[in-house]
Amino acid sequence: MTAKQEFTSWLFPTKVETKSAPDVNAQAPNTADISFPRSDGKPVVIAFLRHCGCPFAEKTFLLLRKRAEENRDVQCIAVSHSDKPSTDKWVESVGGAANVQVIVDSERKIYGQYGLGVASFWHVLNPWSLGAVFTMAREEKIANRPTESGTRWQTSGVYAVDASGVVKYSHPSATTDDLGDLEAAVKSIKKSTNI
Repeated sequence: MTAKQEFTSWLFPTKVETKSAPDVNAQAPNTADISFPRSDGKPVVIAFLRHCGCPFAEKTFLLLRKRAEENRDVQCIAVSHSDKPSTDKWVESVGGAANVQVIVDSERKIYGQYGLGVASFWHVLNPWSLGAVFTMAREEKIANRPTESGTRWQTSGVYAVDASGVVKYSHPSATTDDLGDLEAAVKSIKKSTNI
C-alpha cells in the first residue's frame, strides 16, 4: 500500500448506473455472478462491502462468515468492489473466507443493480460514523487496514434472497456504520423457505 493508493480511495469515483434497491417480496436482480433461480436450491444472503481496509467492511465480513458457519443451508456471498488482488489479500488478513463466496465487482455494476451507488459526504463523514470507527477499534479491535484499491464513497448493503429469487430482506446502508442485521437477513429466508 502506498500513500497514493490511500489518497486515491478518497477521490470521488465515477458514477455507475444505479437502480432502486429491490424491495422485500420483489424479484432480485439477476447478474452474471448472482443469478436466480439457484441451481443448488439454497437461499442467499448477500453483503455488499465498503472498500477493503474499511473497519465496517471487516465487521460485516466477520459477521457474515459467522452466519455462514452456523447456517450451512444458506449461501453467504460477500461482494467487494476493490480489485481481486487487494480483495484476496484483505480476505486473508481477516482470517479467510471459510464458507463465504467472495465476488469481486470492481466496476461496481452489481452494486448498482442492487441500488448501491456513490455515497454523500454526510453518509461517509458524519460524526456518529466517525465515532463508531474509534469505538470499534477500542472495544472490538477492528481498525482501519491499508486501502489498496476501491473507494470510500461506495455505499454498502445487505440482502437476503430465497432460492427462487424473491427478496426477503433489503437493507441499503444509510451511513457507513449502518451494517444491517445479518441475523435478521438469515431468519427472513429461513422463515420463507421453512429451513
